[in-house]
Amino acid sequence: MQHILDAIQAGDTSSEDFAALALPESYRAVTVHKDETEMFEGLESRDKDPRKSLHVEDVALPELGPGEALVAVMASAINYNTVWTSIFEPMSTFGFLERYGKSSPLAKKHDLPYHVVGSDLAGVVLKTGPGVHAWQPGREVVAHCLSVELESADGHNDTMLDPEQRIWGFETNFGGLAEIALVKSNQLMPKPAHLTWEEAASPGLVNSTAYRQLVSRNGAGMKQGDNVLIWGASGGLGGYATQFALNGGATPVCVVSSDDKAEICRKMGAELVINRREEDFRFWKDERTQDQK
Repeated sequence: MQHILDAIQAGDTSSEDFAALALPESYRAVTVHKDETEMFEGLESRDKDPRKSLHVEDVALPELGPGEALVAVMASAINYNTVWTSIFEPMSTFGFLERYGKSSPLAKKHDLPYHVVGSDLAGVVLKTGPGVHAWQPGREVVAHCLSVELESADGHNDTMLDPEQRIWGFETNFGGLAEIALVKSNQLMPKPAHLTWEEAASPGLVNSTAYRQLVSRNGAGMKQGDNVLIWGASGGLGGYATQFALNGGATPVCVVSSDDKAEICRKMGAELVINRREEDFRFWKDERTQDQK
């Protein structure tokens, strides 16, 4: 991997030289193991420790298929789906990988006894598969997390409606918390030149989700003057939703669970902030029954 890092940091390596770089047979990645999915059986969620289930190890470089790209990862990010994966809750992600592996010969490689996690990256394209024309080796990119097949017309207007829509690194393998990641080329976007690798890697999942849900024509279509209720307003999704509302002329109504989180929202510029714990709002009659009142 060092020769790849040297080429990236040199800053003047040509696309042809990147394409000629020898790729390693294996690379370092953060994984969970299929034979450990029962390790937290009987424990409460708060007692399940990801440090016991996550492994940093060498894994084999996956075969590159049509419409795919291998990317040298310079930075990645933690999302809550990675926490779910690490504690095998609410279900093991290996069920996703097994089903995906059965869907096509190309997807079969995702069904492995280990899962490389991570749904964000900023990095440099190393190699592309057949049919990829828009992205060349050496291109600095970020990747969003939406993996789609787009063989069904259902997803042509809104990719979230594709029957084969999955979250990369959660419902697929070879995610971003690794030295190399495998993505579909349609996940790639140009890395903003003014952002560091870390800054560019952080917004992908949460920013794209908040924008799609709140701003886009396939979401709420937020406009000036709207009141926007934002649940968990200081977190990843909520933080971007709050900023979209403020910058779009809407009024965010931020719901959080502590004074510290309320202060985060106020520092972003929100004025209407509700600490649900302080107000003693109760949303569940018991652990399984919602209280709509």
